[in-house]
Amino acid sequence: MSRTWTSSVLAAVLAVAAACGDDAPAAVCQGERLFGQPSASTGLGADQCGPSCTCQGEPWSPPAYGPADVAALKAWTLLDPPAEVTTDPYAEAAAPPPPPGELCGAQVDPVARTYRLATYANAEALAAAGARVTHAGACGVCSTCADLAVYMGQPDLTGPVRQCGVDHAGGEPAEHIACLQDLGFTLPCAQIWYFNTLNTRAECLAPCLFALDQPYHLPDGSLNECLVCDEENSGPVFKAVAGRTRRNTGLATALCRPCTEVQPIVHAYE
Repeated sequence: MSRTWTSSVLAAVLAVAAACGDDAPAAVCQGERLFGQPSASTGLGADQCGPSCTCQGEPWSPPAYGPADVAALKAWTLLDPPAEVTTDPYAEAAAPPPPPGELCGAQVDPVARTYRLATYANAEALAAAGARVTHAGACGVCSTCADLAVYMGQPDLTGPVRQCGVDHAGGEPAEHIACLQDLGFTLPCAQIWYFNTLNTRAECLAPCLFALDQPYHLPDGSLNECLVCDEENSGPVFKAVAGRTRRNTGLATALCRPCTEVQPIVHAYE
């Protein structure tokens, strides 16, 4: 992250994000293609998936973030970082769904290059606090700038995260988590990715073994059975604990999504 987030971007982003949340009807945010950045593993071409959306008649595309943006994010220090995820959140009772409209915001000190994260009830509360939006939804253990740098710098995390699971299946948890940290994740974020992998292995072993060498998407644009199973069985807890996802952060990835699921947030740096 460079010296600051720009306020002018914030107002425009939140106006669009309010209309295009995860629960918005398809008629509100309708793009001609799925939103994403196809790779060799995606299984879709540029005619089916691309880094742009149309929302309420307004086209939106994220900037082409580069190595300088990723390096700048890593230069900032989070005060009061989240606690480690030491127990399996999938073994706990399901939490109630969060209230709509919440935003994770950062209050920054551009001189010290430090920041604090907090969850705000809505865009008005975030703006009143002088905070900058970093993703839609409540903050979690992956809401840090360091984890944003991983998401921003690696459009395809499905393959590397899965490989950590394959390489350390049945092994020591610490080694599996260290593999995830080697991707750049902070320790708490790596821990929720680890527990997500364990839960998906328990709930989705058969479809994931079947889809191991398959593209992420079927020809009609839908996700393969493994990824569908993961989203249905592991996704809700992961989102609640991690906070940040690629979709609620406005990043195009190798997993292509309907525009209704993408928050058009721009990470602008001076």
